[in-house]
Amino acid sequence: MKIKNPFGKQSTSAFQMIIVSFLCIILVGTLLLLLPFATKEGNTTTFSDALFTSVSATCVTGLTVKDTATHWTVFGQAVILLLVQIGGMGVITISVGLVGLTGKKIGLRERSTIQESISAPQLGGIVKFIGFIIKTTIVIEIIGTLLFLPVFCKEFGAVGIWYAFFHSISAFCSSGFDLMGVRGEYSSLMIFADNVYMNIIFMTLVSVGGMGFLTWEDIREHKFRFKKYSLQSKVILIASLVLIVIPAMYFFIFEYTDVSMGKRVLYSLFHSVSARTAGFSTTDFSAMSDSGKVVTIAMMLVGGSPGSTAGGMKVTTVTVLILAAFAVFGRKKDVKCLDRRLPEDVVRSSGAIFFIYMALFITSAAIISRIENLPILTCLFETGSATGTAGLTLGLTPLLSTPSRIIIMFLMFFGRLGGLTMIYAALPSGSTEAAKMPLEKITVG
Repeated sequence: MKIKNPFGKQSTSAFQMIIVSFLCIILVGTLLLLLPFATKEGNTTTFSDALFTSVSATCVTGLTVKDTATHWTVFGQAVILLLVQIGGMGVITISVGLVGLTGKKIGLRERSTIQESISAPQLGGIVKFIGFIIKTTIVIEIIGTLLFLPVFCKEFGAVGIWYAFFHSISAFCSSGFDLMGVRGEYSSLMIFADNVYMNIIFMTLVSVGGMGFLTWEDIREHKFRFKKYSLQSKVILIASLVLIVIPAMYFFIFEYTDVSMGKRVLYSLFHSVSARTAGFSTTDFSAMSDSGKVVTIAMMLVGGSPGSTAGGMKVTTVTVLILAAFAVFGRKKDVKCLDRRLPEDVVRSSGAIFFIYMALFITSAAIISRIENLPILTCLFETGSATGTAGLTLGLTPLLSTPSRIIIMFLMFFGRLGGLTMIYAALPSGSTEAAKMPLEKITVG
């Protein structure tokens, strides 16, 4: 949908407004992180470091060039956390929520932009839905903080309150930022690798955040009556479960074979949940086999659900592509899912999204490999993490040169906003043709 621009003839699309909003937040975040009191005494932050951190936080990725706990002060950490919150919920969502608090009327322009930013299927009731998103987010993050408090306070004393609050928001928004660098720089959550209680809380927050706002609405309205859920919610819940169980089985059987049975189950489950959206880690990825890294890359690229705090291609995109493949194998005209027929434009969009994600992911890795003179698999892991906004790393990010950092920042931005949002913002909307071109087949496959 195009929106009239009062400053010129060229109209502004909702997609362009979303992109501009994210860029503005990134710029503000960068400037705040450059302030002297944002970093601890003795540390310096270049514009490149501040910009990279701001992009990573706003795009809820978690890749860092400076350890969050040891480099940034509480103010700097608070700026990062605010960027994570804004990026997770969406700039437009929070902006409209603040406008609503002032009592001002939200017009069609704002409603249209909200619809695009949260992937809502319709415009009706959109403002009420935003209120639901904000309230639910606050409640979940408060619950997460309270559940974290006993462990963090026992481990770190009074500062554990801040740690509990920080990690609750970071986990729910699937950002991967952590403050555990005080026990070892870039160590992520390895300190809690064997803590079942903490593992469960982190996995729950990450999973809930990655389900998507529309799925929350279905669960709230229909409770546990699964048959009444929308097709999208059904697909998200089923696909998410499959994408947790199958990779976890792989990691259990092939990767974590040198630890006890209990740890093996815990490590496998946590990695399966976190790798797809969050970017937290409890184990050393450098010790993982090449095949395990490839599986992890695939999970990171898939990402979370539409309209969620997570990035990536989205589980619905991959599900539609798989169903389309089976329809072709079975020589069926329509793509079906749970006794419903999927529109042709959805199948085409899924194919386009898959193509652009794979093209950017592979091309970027090849370029970084040449620039940094590094193995291609290491670079694929990094670009897959950035494109899927997962945040996992093999330790490459802090060592990258400026050109490679620019590539990673673009991938994080692209992965958070989504491929179609970027394309629709850059290209003019298509016109309806009165006449169709002659039809002719070509052979494929």
